Amino acid sequence: MSLFVIGDLHLSLGVPNKPMDIFGGWKDYQELLEESWLCRVKDADTVVLAGDLSWGMTLEQSDADFAFVHKLPGQKIILKGNHDYWWNSLRKMEGFFQEKGYDSLHILHNNHYAYEKYGICGTRGWVNMPGAAADAKVLAREVQRLEVSIQSAVKAGLEPMVFLHYPPIYGNSYNYDMLEVLHKYKVQNCYYGHVHGKGHVHAFQGIYEETRMEMISSDYLHFVPFKIL
Repeated sequence: MSLFVIGDLHLSLGVPNKPMDIFGGWKDYQELLEESWLCRVKDADTVVLAGDLSWGMTLEQSDADFAFVHKLPGQKIILKGNHDYWWNSLRKMEGFFQEKGYDSLHILHNNHYAYEKYGICGTRGWVNMPGAAADAKVLAREVQRLEVSIQSAVKAGLEPMVFLHYPPIYGNSYNYDMLEVLHKYKVQNCYYGHVHGKGHVHAFQGIYEETRMEMISSDYLHFVPFKIL
């Protein structure tokens, strides 16, 4: 039983006007993803999908993408990305998955999932926009969601492992609100996506304070799920 992570699948089986292969490094990405997933991930494994799973605007438009992911081996834990416009209330998302029989898909939202001694925690996160009132409100909500997720794992006696969509550090930009939560709960490992193409060189990877951070955008990983444990 192993734990994997990959972000930014950007699937568009239900909305074919959203091809990703117009960008460098995305040619035949769905086939590459499926091939590498089938070679590495087994039914007993767990894969965290760190945001931007589908281009669909609704649950119904994203259904073909959910079906594709559901048929792949392993249990999948999904958190929200900035392009996941299909995202809805937890009740509606879980109800949709149940109706469709997607019992391998699970939503990470103000909660955690146990994996051995770890609690899989996370949220979308946000960009650091000092002085912007609207952005400050969204950031405060994301900070709260991250803390609620981590607290649920800590209360269960588990060591929190954090997954975000947005990077907490990018270039010279530090999202201190999110970083403070990681520091407060002594989070040892944090994985994030969102960053693509030439932006990879500005992504921070390494240890900040006591937290090791790693980027897991799908194009950075060459569409190969990253094995954590």
